[in-house]
Amino acid sequence: MVGLGRQGNGGGRADGSGSGVARRVVRVLPVALIALGMVFDVLTPPSFTGSPFFTAAPLIAAPLFTLWATALTGSLAVFAVFVLHLLNGSSWKVEALTELVTVLTVAGLALLINRMVRRSGERLASARGIAEAAQRAVLPRPAERIGGLHVSAWYEAAQADAFIGGDLYAVQDTPYGVRLAVGDVRGKGLGAVEAVAVVLGAFREAADTEPTLEELAQRLERALAREGTRRDSLDVVEGFTTCVLGEIPPGTGVLRLLNRGHPEPLLLHADGGLAVLAPAEPALPLGMGELGGWPDRVQEWAFPAGTTLLLYTDGLTEARDGAGAFYDPADRLRGRIFPGPQALLSALSSDVRRHTGGGATDDMALLAVGRPGEREPERRRTVPVVPRGDVM
Repeated sequence: MVGLGRQGNGGGRADGSGSGVARRVVRVLPVALIALGMVFDVLTPPSFTGSPFFTAAPLIAAPLFTLWATALTGSLAVFAVFVLHLLNGSSWKVEALTELVTVLTVAGLALLINRMVRRSGERLASARGIAEAAQRAVLPRPAERIGGLHVSAWYEAAQADAFIGGDLYAVQDTPYGVRLAVGDVRGKGLGAVEAVAVVLGAFREAADTEPTLEELAQRLERALAREGTRRDSLDVVEGFTTCVLGEIPPGTGVLRLLNRGHPEPLLLHADGGLAVLAPAEPALPLGMGELGGWPDRVQEWAFPAGTTLLLYTDGLTEARDGAGAFYDPADRLRGRIFPGPQALLSALSSDVRRHTGGGATDDMALLAVGRPGEREPERRRTVPVVPRGDVM
């Protein structure tokens, strides 16, 4: 959804140094073309002309530069043609006038193109602003400290410049402790976004009032069923949402989880140890309760000081490298030590990009919640996430 990296968002995927060189080349290219056209015209016989270079310069400037810079480029191109023919003594010949009119016409078209591109850019910027506002409304960035716990979230959309999708997360301090949710709505597009809004809205309301995670899950189930009958965009028949609900009561060192068909969370210990929190019994996702009659089952794990809980969507585990190998977060994180949830998610998202070569086929939402440790050793630091076989 919303790029927390775009929202926390993991930053750009392009190579910064390469794009910087390209930008510098583009800035000087129109002037270089005009200069090249003049050199070509001077060094070649009169039957040859540098007109292609002069017409190309304003056309290249039009989509990339401001209106005034485009106008200046066109003026320089026209002036260069006029000066060359003046020096050659051919200013009033038909060929010279034709070339001058051609360059002048192209310069005028370049100004028109520039205006159209600028207006399109303004519309795109407006749309991006609306999307970012929707992101903040539907999926706001959580506070760094909630109920005495350290919290960090990360969202990265598979589609470039996308801000809203079908992954979700939420963290909330309640009378029952810190409650959290991470989920993945089936499907794409506006229907998935609406389902995300329904689940998050129901969670934020019910997390403060439902005494157990089982009852909280049933509230989410009923909310999806109710809104599915009211909104045509929600898929009542085949729609579902995988989800993990969590609860961390204050001062107990206990973690409770209820998993509805979602990838297993990970528990990272202060010494680099890692546990996969797999449910004892598989359960159907939210929205599919009519297909199964077994009750929800909450499991408890120890959550001591210095431990970090990592929840994620399948965009992480389904990320593939060039050979088609899936990303395995448990294998990549086991034995690694991080100073906190934010450093963990930053290193993890960077490692996924390295694994996939910068591409992604699905949205990825990450949520890390850490219980502060007492007298944590100084060696707790950010360590690059790499396969153990790559460590020298």
